[in-house]
Amino acid sequence: MNIKVVGIDCATDPKKVGLSLGMYIDGEINLLRARLGTKESSLAKTIYDWIDKEEKVLLAIDAPLGWPVNLGKHLENHNAGESIDVDSNSLFRRETDKFIKRKIGKQSLDVGADRIARTAHAALKILHELRRLTGENISLAWSNKTNTRISAIEVYPAATLECYNIVSSGYKDKNKILIRKKIINELGKHLNFTDSIALLEENADILDSTICLLAAKDFIEGNVYYPEDIEVAKKESWIWVKNI
Repeated sequence: MNIKVVGIDCATDPKKVGLSLGMYIDGEINLLRARLGTKESSLAKTIYDWIDKEEKVLLAIDAPLGWPVNLGKHLENHNAGESIDVDSNSLFRRETDKFIKRKIGKQSLDVGADRIARTAHAALKILHELRRLTGENISLAWSNKTNTRISAIEVYPAATLECYNIVSSGYKDKNKILIRKKIINELGKHLNFTDSIALLEENADILDSTICLLAAKDFIEGNVYYPEDIEVAKKESWIWVKNI
């Protein structure tokens, strides 16, 4: 089974979006290309140019792809100045955010309260433009048995690193090259680097997009945690991480 995988570390600024192209072949995933986005070319167009019209494609996106059900439910009839009689975490955090914290010990940002909401909006815009460019109905995948040619999943690089017992924090700053090198060395046990790793060492956004490929590998192989409530997940999205 051959599946082309695109890892996308989303941001509101295209120049801070990390993109990685991988190929899943016979139980292995190979990094073929990695780069940052630019303002000169749309992110969706870059991804579109990477996708062959015949191949199966999985997009692994590091950004929330949905909002908390409780947030919409409690705001629908809310009037300015009124209190909201619900715990703030229940309001601003999705079920998948709470699950990841409980199971993995990593707390993702609250899409209902943090600036990550703008990143989520940017990610959905990329998906929308890709649908237009490909003419295909790109939907979220809920199992590795999906028949859709192009599908997408939400991933969380820090949680994936944690699942593999790889250092998952303190590597984002530009001067943290040594920590990134350590992470890359550990990733090399699970990914094949056919492209130069220099960009991964220099830039944490590109590195995160490559970690997205590893999360995608876990999903393809079915070695992940599945939603406890699929209907809620289909509204809020679900972070796919390795089942440990």
